[in-house]
Amino acid sequence: MDLHKILKIVAMILAVIGVIFALLVATGSESMIDNMLYVSYLTLAIIIVVVLIYVFKGLLAGNIKKTLMSLGLFLGIALISYFISSGTDLDLQSFIDKGQDITESTSKNVGAGLYMFYALSLIAIGTVVFSGFKKLTNK
Repeated sequence: MDLHKILKIVAMILAVIGVIFALLVATGSESMIDNMLYVSYLTLAIIIVVVLIYVFKGLLAGNIKKTLMSLGLFLGIALISYFISSGTDLDLQSFIDKGQDITESTSKNVGAGLYMFYALSLIAIGTVVFSGFKKLTNK
């Protein structure tokens, strides 16, 4: 039996269990909501494991040098984003007064995430524009 058939069987079993729990909830048995959540968590865990298996399988089957270079560039962009984020861009006292636990570290991490998003967005848009321009000039 290959992996595809096994996953189809597991998906069918989880679907039947989900339908049974959904019917029990619809008939008024609210205690079954917890069981339905457990089935959802189990399904999510199975999906994550299968995705990770295929990701690592693809990494090992492909060009490992290009993969490591891409990963290094991604980590480089993350580090640059972290170092250019100051964490002191806003007044934290207003957050503290509202009872929210916002520190300079939290602010720095959010800023780094925003800078990284901007950088990766610009790279993606630039790649699309460059690819389109190259495609037009080659014709």
